[in-house]
Amino acid sequence: MTGTTTALTDDARPGDRAPSGTERVQDAGFDPLVRPTGWTHSRGALFGEMLLFGLLSLTAAFVLSYDAVLLAANPTATLSCDVNTVLSCGTVAQSWQAQVFGFPNAFLGLIAEPIVITTAVAALGGTRFPRWFLFAAQCVYFLGVVFAYWLFYQSMFVIGALCPWCLLITVSTTLVFASLLHWNVLEDNLYLPRAAQARMLGFVRSGAYGYLVAAWLVGLAILVVLKYGPALLA
Repeated sequence: MTGTTTALTDDARPGDRAPSGTERVQDAGFDPLVRPTGWTHSRGALFGEMLLFGLLSLTAAFVLSYDAVLLAANPTATLSCDVNTVLSCGTVAQSWQAQVFGFPNAFLGLIAEPIVITTAVAALGGTRFPRWFLFAAQCVYFLGVVFAYWLFYQSMFVIGALCPWCLLITVSTTLVFASLLHWNVLEDNLYLPRAAQARMLGFVRSGAYGYLVAAWLVGLAILVVLKYGPALLA
């Protein structure tokens, strides 16, 4: 955005000092603390993405919960997503990793995803959440992402089978976390030191953050293909 100027927007945090004179308009190409503008950094885009992938995760959690009840009634049942020996929800669901806390992991999704969806809908409606709330949401959802990737690792390298619905949850959880982090960096909600906040904001503003998230997901897909190859379609 060289050669242009960006004024502080209505998204500036309440209580921030209102600059005056020449401070009111800053060159976004030089000041790392200027909040970027544009659709990709907007409330609608980021919370809309959270809403979409929160809904997808909730759908997957509902299906997996139903399958867990079905298998509890009939352990030999064949599930709709039992495609082959690699893509097999049943194989994953009957492992101990599928019930880490003594009940199907999918039940956690039935609890957590409605909170994500409600937060996204409220934000799209204009609600401005307290800084501490969004910071806490980021921390809690980080634990969810860690758990999702632990399950992904277990499926890939220990169980030796992949659940398509679980893969959807892994991707959706990643994108919800990424969208929330994007917003929290823009809004300075992470309680970072000023230098760290400036670097993070500059990274997000440059567009590199979006490319990093995309590259991460492509890397996951490549990892699955390299691990199982033709067996995915057998």
